[in-house]
Amino acid sequence: MALDKSFYTNKRTELISRLPQGTAVILFSGSSAAMSQDGEYRFLPDRNFYYMTGLEFENGRVIITSSGTKLFAPMPNEMIERWHGKRLTKSQMSEISGIPEECIYPEEDFDEALYEVEKNGLKLASDGTSIMAVTKAFLTSDRTVEDIGSTLTSMRMIKSPEEVESIRQAAQITEAALLEMKEHIRPGVTEVELYTSLEYGMARRGSLLPAFTTITAIGTNAFYLHHGDPEGADGVVAKEIDQIQIDVGARVNGYCADISRAYFVGNSTGDDDRRFKLLSLIQTLRQKAWKFIRPGETFKTLNAAMHEIVGQWLLDNNLATNDTLADDIKKYYWHNTSHHLGLDVHDISDRDKPFMPGNCLAVEPGVYIPEWGVGFRIEDDVYVTVDGCELISSGDDGIEGIVI
Repeated sequence: MALDKSFYTNKRTELISRLPQGTAVILFSGSSAAMSQDGEYRFLPDRNFYYMTGLEFENGRVIITSSGTKLFAPMPNEMIERWHGKRLTKSQMSEISGIPEECIYPEEDFDEALYEVEKNGLKLASDGTSIMAVTKAFLTSDRTVEDIGSTLTSMRMIKSPEEVESIRQAAQITEAALLEMKEHIRPGVTEVELYTSLEYGMARRGSLLPAFTTITAIGTNAFYLHHGDPEGADGVVAKEIDQIQIDVGARVNGYCADISRAYFVGNSTGDDDRRFKLLSLIQTLRQKAWKFIRPGETFKTLNAAMHEIVGQWLLDNNLATNDTLADDIKKYYWHNTSHHLGLDVHDISDRDKPFMPGNCLAVEPGVYIPEWGVGFRIEDDVYVTVDGCELISSGDDGIEGIVI
């Protein structure tokens, strides 16, 4: 599935309709980062350039005005392509983006076109949320350029059905890779083995660039929330009664899934098996969060609802006292319950804004108890409806899928 070109055409029209008359929006795709003297990391274009065009090549530029869009792009060149790979034709760019072929120009024509825009008195605008150096340089140049990052952010916070479907497909790829990875879990398995299984499972289903660095954390490595360097046989390996924290996401049409799973190596050792005590709490938090999320609520009220449940559980398990409860909750509930999800795994957003229909969220309650040697999160993706929220991913958290 690829998004239809009408999606990008409509987004450009919507963007211009939200801005003052006579505005020209300038967006840059950016360039890849050097990995070595003669190699670069796999390229991911500026997210808002992609949001407006669906195009994924380096050194692209667009000028969007009320009269239409002009695209400036690297053109096919036999010698350059021999060494650096195929380039899109004008026809292919048009079919993806909805920009007419007659409005697509070589990248070297951009400066002259920008001069004409300025000469005609249009107000320049660009994206202050961009991480690309070329955009930052443009915004801080001698020109007067309005930052429209907040406008683009408000647009991206509300997902269309085809965006939600892209996240759903990304979640399906992620969970298929997780299912295959589970076959490798056993005493003695390494984080590298689990990591490579997940990366392969996503790549062979079309997600060559994951949504973020895949996390495979065995045992107490789960206490490093972004444990992105998996250890081999010379590091932590799984043993009986261990926990394993996985955090992984595929990418489809540029849209990210974000799914966390916890696995237990070996069955319960009895009523005092703290892995299972914590699992019961996490399951309760997840059900409460899904019922709580609806239009009008906020991340702040959601976190407060989670803290109330966690606080009582900590008291019941002698991990907190009433006198220090607020601090005790912070001691064990380390991160926020949720975040926006989309073209970035932590999608740009106004976190103070109440939830609205069309928001897509990753929901990840997690509790971490170092003195128990146990701590994890289980995470699924949802979208907000007119009267609640619905799961995008499976929501699986049953013991039969956790205990290996």
